[in-house]
Amino acid sequence: MIRAAASTLSRPALVALGGFAAVSVVHLVAQLAGADGAANASQWFLMPLLAVVLLLAAPAPRPRLVTLTLIALGFSWLGDSAPDLTDGDAAFLVMIGFFLLAQLAYIAAFWPYRGAVSRSAVLGYGVAVAGLVAVCAAGAGALLVPALIYGICLGTMAALSTGLGAVAAVGGALFLVSDSMIALGAFADWFDPPASGFLIMSTYIVGQLLLTAGVLAAARATASTAVATSSVAR
Repeated sequence: MIRAAASTLSRPALVALGGFAAVSVVHLVAQLAGADGAANASQWFLMPLLAVVLLLAAPAPRPRLVTLTLIALGFSWLGDSAPDLTDGDAAFLVMIGFFLLAQLAYIAAFWPYRGAVSRSAVLGYGVAVAGLVAVCAAGAGALLVPALIYGICLGTMAALSTGLGAVAAVGGALFLVSDSMIALGAFADWFDPPASGFLIMSTYIVGQLLLTAGVLAAARATASTAVATSSVAR
C-alpha cells in the first residue's frame, strides 16, 4: 500500500520522500555506530522532510486533517530538536512537552474518524497505557504526573489512528511502542535492551511515516468522494 501511494506522488514529493529515506538511513546507521553527533544532527531533519512530503502530496484545498497533521509533525520536530538545548530532567520535560502538543494535534486531526474506532482498540490501548504507567510509576518520582498525562494522550492518539485505516493504525501502534521504550528506559532500571536508540528511533520513524501515509490516503479519499458527489449533483 505504501508503494502504491508513493507511485501517485509528484516528482517534488518523491524527492522529499527520498530525502526523508536517506536521512532516516543515515540516522539509524549513526544510532547503531554510536555516532551521537551524526545521530543528533540527522534527527533534526526527519520531521521537516516528512512534513514537506505531506505538504506537496496533499489534495487542494488542504483539508483540516492534513493541516493538523502538519502541526503535529512540527511539534514532533521540536520534540526531537529542542531537548538538545538543555540537559537532564529539563531536557526530558521539554521533549515530553512538545510531544504532548504533537499528540494533542494528532488527536484533534483524527477525532472526526472516531466513529470507525472499535471498542477493542480503545480497551486494548487503555490496558497498554495503564500497564506502562504501573511499570514506570516506582521510578518516575516527580515526573509521574506529566508522564501519566502524556501516556493517556499517546494511547488516545493510537486508538484514534485506527479510524483512518490499517496503515495509520500500525503507525499509531509503532509510535506508542517507541515512546513506551523511552519511558521504560527512563523509569525502569531493568529495561536496557541492546541498541535501544536504534529500536526507539526505527519504530518512531516508521510510525510517523505510516501515520503520514494514512493521513494522505484518508485526505485523498475524502477529496475524491467530494469530487464525485459534486459531479453527480451537476
